[in-house]
Amino acid sequence: MTTSPSVLVIGGGSTGVGIARDAAMRGFDVTLVEKGNLTHGTTGRMHGLLHSGGRYAVSDQASARECIDENMILRDIATHCVEDTGGLFVKRPEDTEEYYQEKLDGLRECSIPATELTAEEARRKEPFLARDIDKAIEVPDAAIDPFRLCVANAISAANHGARIETFSAVTDLLVEDGEIVGAEVTHESGEGNRVHGVEGSVEEIRVDHIVNAAGAWTGQIAAMADIDVEVRPSKGVMTIMNVRQVDTVINRCQPKGDADIVVPHETTAILGTTDEEVGDPEDYPEEEWEVDLMIEELSKLVPILEDARTIRSFWGVRPLYEPPDTGTDDPTDITREFFLLDHDERDGIPGMTTIVGGKLTTYRLMAEQLVDHLAEKFGMETTCRTAEEPLPGSEDEGVIDDAMDDFGLRSPIAKRSAERLGSRTQEVLDTDEPNPVVCGCEAVTRAEVNDAIEQSGTDLNAVRIRTRAGMGNCQGGFCSHRLANELHPDFDEGRARAALDELYQERWKGQRHALWGRQLSQAMITYTMHALTMNRDRDPAGGGSLDFGAFDSGPSNTPAAGDGQPADGTADVATDGGRGDGRGD
Repeated sequence: MTTSPSVLVIGGGSTGVGIARDAAMRGFDVTLVEKGNLTHGTTGRMHGLLHSGGRYAVSDQASARECIDENMILRDIATHCVEDTGGLFVKRPEDTEEYYQEKLDGLRECSIPATELTAEEARRKEPFLARDIDKAIEVPDAAIDPFRLCVANAISAANHGARIETFSAVTDLLVEDGEIVGAEVTHESGEGNRVHGVEGSVEEIRVDHIVNAAGAWTGQIAAMADIDVEVRPSKGVMTIMNVRQVDTVINRCQPKGDADIVVPHETTAILGTTDEEVGDPEDYPEEEWEVDLMIEELSKLVPILEDARTIRSFWGVRPLYEPPDTGTDDPTDITREFFLLDHDERDGIPGMTTIVGGKLTTYRLMAEQLVDHLAEKFGMETTCRTAEEPLPGSEDEGVIDDAMDDFGLRSPIAKRSAERLGSRTQEVLDTDEPNPVVCGCEAVTRAEVNDAIEQSGTDLNAVRIRTRAGMGNCQGGFCSHRLANELHPDFDEGRARAALDELYQERWKGQRHALWGRQLSQAMITYTMHALTMNRDRDPAGGGSLDFGAFDSGPSNTPAAGDGQPADGTADVATDGGRGDGRGD
């Protein structure tokens, strides 16, 4: 072909950015659109596990084999996104010996490295494991940063000529003579680099082919062309602890069930999860009992979780899919395999292929097979290189050590900066300007923040995703205003304040379900600081002091820090997250 086939990828999660990268590397003319920020959907709401395949070694061996293969590839191409924590499948006395043996046999059948450990050996590895566990199986699980991974894929795609559009929602598919020829896209908000189109404009993007990689929203996108894709969204809760209670991924060795994994991630530990089918991927209940369940069940594996401080909870929605007429009732029985749906072959409507199912661990494989499909469709002789070519930041494992020597980076702060930046360490940190720490919890420096602002514009939540600033113990309480301050003078005061308000509300959203004991005190301190700093509660001068009694009397007219109006749940800070059981008090 004389010109490159044009492709529009819908969805900026791991699968979408992986497809954009692979397609751009193979010579396609690629545009990617995402209605929010990168990782807006499922990818940004997962527990950070890089699967060894162990979870599926009994029930879904095809997925297990894909996981272990991709696990090893990602360790090579995304070194600065992966922490080699290892994993344990831990058996408690009430867990059956039969299932333990099935797990061990399944791991070996799927060629997943597995080592049996006695209870004493497991506790030597993880001292806080329960004293009554029987034994454990060691597997090559790892922790992965989904935000860093997606950003690296997007940067690589852009470096190969792709156009990446965030905060750009698909509002319609363009169908002409029975063929999908493009999409109507609305560029909704943002200044600087967060949107590359014109803010508030509606654009028709005409292409040779559309890839529907919208995750739990793929059914809604397909419906715009009167195509039926039966996605079965399944919600799961994740609860973030204040510190890393464990340094190894801890799985419970039992058949499918809720609350059976602890994933160490950066400075925290993430507890997961539930599996409950929902009708709408954006409108579902977030219930307190789900958070309670995480702590109560996982304390049976790691007892110190019972009294540990919970700083945040969040829910994600899995884009599960089964072929028609499968008839599975329980979402935990639905395969974690992925599916390519060519709508020309399946529905007689050319111009679009949907990819659905799968998981973050297999995103690269999903992208490879999707782009193979496109290459065959357009008669292109191309070879996938994503399994060999490192992602930006992971080009050279030794560069981190070199940068540590070059910059004298021996403090914990500098070490964490180098680990986050990977091979970009020298590029970002080689500055003549003062480089103080902006976020103390996550040890994020001014140089890293300004580098992220160059990529993200005024979107401080995108800065957070790129740097982890505001994601530690205080959840932005001590650094939010410092992040906003870095926007000036490139952006005016109004934009900086609006960006700060957005960050405040995003950080508050996940804390409402953790308001008991010490975390309630932390929330009150944060509220007070935010309300009084720079007059964020819009209190008129001389108008009297803050009414602390409002926090004891339930819902009231207490203003939310940031916009002068009650934020979602802020006025109910004494009752909305209260456990009622006195835990942590």
